[in-house]
Order: sequence, then C-alpha cells, then structure tokens
Amino acid sequence: MSDLPRKAVTRTAKLAALPLGFAGRATWGLGKRIGGKSAELVAREVQQRTADQLFKTLGELKGGAMKLGQALSVFESALPEEIAGPYRAALTKLQEAAPPLPARTVHSVLQERIGEDWREYFLEFEDTPAAAASIGQVHRAVWHDGREVAVKVQYPGAGEALLSDLAQLSRFARLLGPLVPGMDIKPLIKELRDRVSEELDYELEAQAQREHAAEFADDPDVVIPQVVHQADQVLVTEWIDGIPLSEVIVEGTAEQRDRAGQLLARFLFSGPARTGLLHADPHPGNFRLLPPVQDAEHPEEEGGAVGSWRLGVLDFGTVDRLPGGLPRTVGNSLRMALEGDAAGVYGLLREENFVKESIDLDPDEVLDYLLPIIEPTQVEEFTFTRGWIRDQAARIADPRSPAHQLGRQLNLPPSYVLIHRVTLSTIGVLCQLGATVRMRDELEEWLPGFLADAADATDAADATAAAETGEAADPAEAGETPEEAGEPEGETVQA
Repeated sequence: MSDLPRKAVTRTAKLAALPLGFAGRATWGLGKRIGGKSAELVAREVQQRTADQLFKTLGELKGGAMKLGQALSVFESALPEEIAGPYRAALTKLQEAAPPLPARTVHSVLQERIGEDWREYFLEFEDTPAAAASIGQVHRAVWHDGREVAVKVQYPGAGEALLSDLAQLSRFARLLGPLVPGMDIKPLIKELRDRVSEELDYELEAQAQREHAAEFADDPDVVIPQVVHQADQVLVTEWIDGIPLSEVIVEGTAEQRDRAGQLLARFLFSGPARTGLLHADPHPGNFRLLPPVQDAEHPEEEGGAVGSWRLGVLDFGTVDRLPGGLPRTVGNSLRMALEGDAAGVYGLLREENFVKESIDLDPDEVLDYLLPIIEPTQVEEFTFTRGWIRDQAARIADPRSPAHQLGRQLNLPPSYVLIHRVTLSTIGVLCQLGATVRMRDELEEWLPGFLADAADATDAADATAAAETGEAADPAEAGETPEEAGEPEGETVQA
C-alpha cells in the first residue's frame, strides 16, 4: 500500500464489498450445511471470515472506515460470546495498528510541513511507525534537546477519505447493526462526520492537550504528555512508555485491570470538571498503564504497589467543550433515580428534552428502564463484566421488550450526543477489562449534582442569581422549549 487510498470510486467499491461479502458468506455457509457440515462449525467459519474481511477492509482504508471500526471495537463485549470471539480479535486489532504508510510518504509530509531541514529537529527518527490510527500514524523519535517524542503525521488526503468513507458507510449502516446489539449505528456515523474538521485540525488538538497537560501536571494518577511542537498535519508530543490498555485487557493481572478501570472512570468524570473538556475518543489504543514512579529513597522496591500504577492518556483530536463540566442534570437525575424519585427524574428529562412535549410516558416505567443501566452506581464497588453489558444490550435490543419500546420514545438532545457515546464507550472498555470499580467515589467527587447538599447549594445560588438579574436560570424555566431557545431537535435513544 503506497498511500492512503483517496479516489472516491476505489474506496466506495471496497466499502460496498462489505455487505456483499456478508451476504456471500451466508450463501456459502448454507451450501456447506447442505453438504453435511454441522451448523455450529459452519457458523464459526462464516464469522471468522467476516471478521477477517472487516479488519482487512477497515484497516487498509484507514480514514472514516477505520474510525468506525475503532468506535465499534469498544462494544464487542456486548456481543453474544459465540459471535464475539471471531470479531474480538479483528476489531481490537484496529485499536493499536494498521498497515503503515511508506517512509517516503512520511518524509514528504514532514518536509512540506516542517521544512526542508526537518531532520535537524531530531537527533533520531524511526521510519517504522510505532502506531497507526484512522487519520495519522505515530513515529518514535528523539527531539533535538534529547527528549523522546512521538511524532504524529496526518495521512495525505485524510479529510477527503474521512468524509467519503462515512458517507458510504451510512448507506448500509443498518447492515452493521448486528455488530452491536441495541445500538443505532447511523447516529454514530453522523456524529463522526460532524467532528471531521476538529479531528483534522492538529492546532486544536495541541491546544486541548496543552490544557490537559497543564491541569494534570502534578497528578499522581493521570499522565498527559506535553506538546513539544505543532505544525499543519504534524504534532510532536513527549513519548510515554507503558502497557497499552488493549494488552492489559488480554494479559493484565486482576490488580492491573482494576487499577486501569478505576483510573479510566476517574479521568472520564474529572477531566471535564478540571479542564472544561471531555476526551471523546476512549478506545483502548489511546491509553497506557504506566508503572509507578520509583521511590528514590527505596530503590530496591522496584515497581512499588500495584495501586500506584498510573494512566497515560493520548490523542486529544476529539474533545467535547463543557465549560461548566458535565451537565448538572446528569448528576441530579442519577441522584434522584437512586432515591427512587420517578417524578423528579421524569421532570428533569422533560426539561432537557429527553422526553419531547408530544410524548407522554409513565415516570415509573422510565425509572424501571434506567435502573439497570445505573446499577454500577448503586453499590460501593461494581464489577463490570461482558455478561452484564450483554444483558443490557439484549434488554434494549429485543423489539419485544418494554425497554426497547420505551427507549424508542426517548430523545437524545444534540448537546448530549457526544457525552452519551463517550460514557457508553468507557463502560464498554470497563467491561472488556472486567474491572471492579468504585464508581460512586468518582461521581461524588466530580459529577455536579450527584451529592444532594452540593446540588441544593448550586440550585439556591442559581435561583438567587436569577432573582437578582430578573432572568430565569435556564430556557426551560423561562417557558422556552429547547427548540425555541435555538437548540435543534435530537435523536432517538437506542443505547
């Protein structure tokens, strides 16, 4: 592969072959069964061939095809085990690797973006990429001041490829639905398309990473590499070693998986509270489990306690800007649901347009729908498992279930789309880890509105401020619907 395939007709043909391939393998499987092979053996062969083609196509095309594959890979734990096995290996490969660009292409990008003398910036530069992702690949190097760095180089034509892929994938999104039961793939693809310009802008990414690095500079649990240099289509950051989360999922000890899960949950909720930004690409390829800093006073105790392992966070190309942190409605509704306040939860959902004015639902049924989803917050610590998330997916995906029928009547406001996806993705990774996590600890520390006293104090402050200015605290209190306040309609909640 000499370059990122850019011709729309070529990429469209490759993507269009996916559903045709699925149908062809189903016919092939039927023929095998007629020929005498057992249904179980044939199904396993069909699934393996499908997984192999999926990875080959999405991985080679990179762009939007691979980005969708990465987004789907965190949900493989929701698949029934007999189906998940063949897909798991194929999809999780997308989290860490893809066929690399040749060195000459990388050199030409560096020469064009940094300058003819680009090599003078580095003492060393490894031509073989250390990692490859949807729109760029990373090379390990040594900066001119001696620091080890990661050099991210954007694929030529990545923007056109992203838009072309996602437009094509949206046309047969329904065929991809069985990959993740209970999830509507089309809104996911739309949201990925809406974020293309941000994903391609390395200046925005550098800014988001600098803000995180500054805030977490002295944090004992989370490590954010510093930005060293940024140019159009090139981003140089400090290199951090560590165990990729994908390896922790497969080979990590129970202590490592629990620690990684706790820190992942902590970063999900503390990031917006501390930086006003939500890291919105939480697949395992973007995280590392870093060993503890060795105690200089006790050098013989190499590695230290497992509990002091840290989480390294990479790739800030997609973020959601939340100046006030996560919406207080999330914390308030969670707290009310745990208290069994069905009417209070329903009222908040109506205010935020999760339930449209034209829809009438039974508050108790809404609470029954939500309680299994928020089960991890009902106890001091919760073990996330593939079985648990499979049960949740099956409950919501089954058209005969009350949960499915109710879920189709709920609406997802635009301002919550990315928060919803990031939360689901993080839960998917926690289930892949099989981690036992003290989720309530993180919610109490970082989620606005989750603690009643803090929520009441904030409500009182908002009411006082509104009274002094003669304004309502929010559009809903002023009698405006979100549409009248300028907020567009949302989407049906499917997961």
